[in-house]
Amino acid sequence: MAKGTLVIISAPSGTGKSTICRKLLGKRRDLRYSISCTTRLPRPGERHGKHYFFLEKEEFKRKISRNEFLEWAVVHDNYYGTPRSFIESATKEGNHVLLAIDVQGAMAIRRKIPGSILVFVAPPSLETLRERMTARRDASHHIAKRMANSKSELGAAKNYDYFVINDDLEKAVHQIDCIITAEALRVERQETTDLAAV
Repeated sequence: MAKGTLVIISAPSGTGKSTICRKLLGKRRDLRYSISCTTRLPRPGERHGKHYFFLEKEEFKRKISRNEFLEWAVVHDNYYGTPRSFIESATKEGNHVLLAIDVQGAMAIRRKIPGSILVFVAPPSLETLRERMTARRDASHHIAKRMANSKSELGAAKNYDYFVINDDLEKAVHQIDCIITAEALRVERQETTDLAAV
């Protein structure tokens, strides 16, 4: 049985990353979603174990000291981290793991897991991105900050393996689905026993 792959998706806020992930998970039975940990409070509608694992700061720090995160960072006074054990066990079982994180986290994981697949999802244009944020009724000061961050994130796209433009949701989902399939079929990901049987 071939080992599963870790697929990391990054995108500027408002690009549709969460929707793409949800559709991919509904499409592929061999895909698992890695849920991150955070010390921030849940937002309305968010549930522990579904959207995030919401932890107290001391518990998070204990996990850091036990090396339980592939990567972690402090953002706006809150800790965020990617649990190591889930990804390692799921890929060992032959499942592909989908992880949606920011550019900084993606680069940190690439250093630790060089074989991870990095997919950058971009909006058709910055103007389209601004329109999407406005339609979501984000506050104007949030939009300005996120637009500035988006420009910086788009500059980091050159460090990714794949670049997908989300101008058509179904098309973007299909393209990433094809990337996962192609990467899973790479010779170096196959078990030697599978190759010997050919």
